[in-house]
Amino acid sequence: MNDRLKGEEIATARLELLSPLLEQGLDRAKAAQIKARICTETGISERTVRRYLNAYREAGFEGLKPKNRLRSEPGIISEQLLEQAIILRREVPSRSVAQIIEILEWEGLSPPGDIKRSTLQEKLSQCGYSARQMKIYANVDGAARRYQKTNRNMLWHSDIKFGPYLPIGKNGLKKRVYMVAFLDDATRYCLHAQFYPFFDQVIVEDSFRKAISGYGVPEKVYFDNGRQYKNRWMSRACAKLGIRLLYARPYSPESRGKSERFNRAVGSFLNEAQLEKPQSLEKLNELFAVWLEECYQNKSHSALKDNLSPQTAYRLDKEPLKFLDPQIIADAFLHWEERRVDKTGCISFQGAKYEVGLLYVGLKVTVIFDAADPSELKIECAGYPSCTAKKQTILGKTAPRPELPERIGNAEPQGSRLLAAATLKNAERKTRQQPAVIYSKPGGKDDA
Repeated sequence: MNDRLKGEEIATARLELLSPLLEQGLDRAKAAQIKARICTETGISERTVRRYLNAYREAGFEGLKPKNRLRSEPGIISEQLLEQAIILRREVPSRSVAQIIEILEWEGLSPPGDIKRSTLQEKLSQCGYSARQMKIYANVDGAARRYQKTNRNMLWHSDIKFGPYLPIGKNGLKKRVYMVAFLDDATRYCLHAQFYPFFDQVIVEDSFRKAISGYGVPEKVYFDNGRQYKNRWMSRACAKLGIRLLYARPYSPESRGKSERFNRAVGSFLNEAQLEKPQSLEKLNELFAVWLEECYQNKSHSALKDNLSPQTAYRLDKEPLKFLDPQIIADAFLHWEERRVDKTGCISFQGAKYEVGLLYVGLKVTVIFDAADPSELKIECAGYPSCTAKKQTILGKTAPRPELPERIGNAEPQGSRLLAAATLKNAERKTRQQPAVIYSKPGGKDDA
């Protein structure tokens, strides 16, 4: 991973840490409580939290990127030691990483100072036992209460609904299709909804991108914990776009009531669509667009003031829409993966070979691409110029073998440097030899 992407990941993690402090209308007393809780859960100092907060307010997302050299890969912690750390965290989820290290040292399981706090914290996070992850699964008493934001684009919801089986592809085999929808919390307006032929992270990205392009950037988004939503790409994209990312508590369907209610409405559409018997995904989406416009968007909604329709409520809202530069949106929706360049200067990507160049032979490069159109790949590697990879073209005849980079070829030796160095070392050893010394008692034979 290159330094730029690693810096963005660190900035994303820091922004998630600060997100409770960015709530509008937060008084000083509440902010102090939140800071104390963050310090207890993560083990970082209040001064560091203030520094992150000031950097974000001054320079936004870019201000949270580390200024110094990025830290190296985490150290090695034995499986037995990590298992004991997990047990300690599970016994008392509020224990800080520093307390866990202290207990392990006091019990004699680790020498003092051998375990670094940042290393253990990252290992616990990778295993799903960070303080934030443990808090998600904590039981909270009390019933959920209804809520509704005051203005549009303050909060968006999204969910995936299973659709019918349709002929997909050239062979005409029937496969299940899936619908992704994005809803505005305050107005119940459907910002974008569409059926897709597969169940993957890409369909969420496509729907999210279309909603942002059409209606601007929301303040917050609220998703469930499915892998299509809870992934590294979503965290990075929302951080770069200035969107606060929220996830529902596991096994709490009541917290996603608005999405569930919309899915039930879509279920009534699917019952009607069965009568039409659509034979293609395009036809199903055509019927769905008509139903969505006439039977949902422009139909009065009992949860809205004066029983307005979602579309009317969204358009009457005076909250200005926040649109970003298309290039910023495109950059936020980029993906990256790492590949090793083989001896022919090529990489394997999505079942095809791409030519990168002999300059990168044997190196691990970062492949940056748009998931919606992965035909163009940008290649980055620390210390080397970036380039664009092209699909490998196989010709009818073999082409002349190109010359390898100078760093890969063998240098012409002028002699054996090993033997020359050994000769110098041997001469130094002979001049350094000391004569033997004999010690005896005073007054003895050798006392003279």
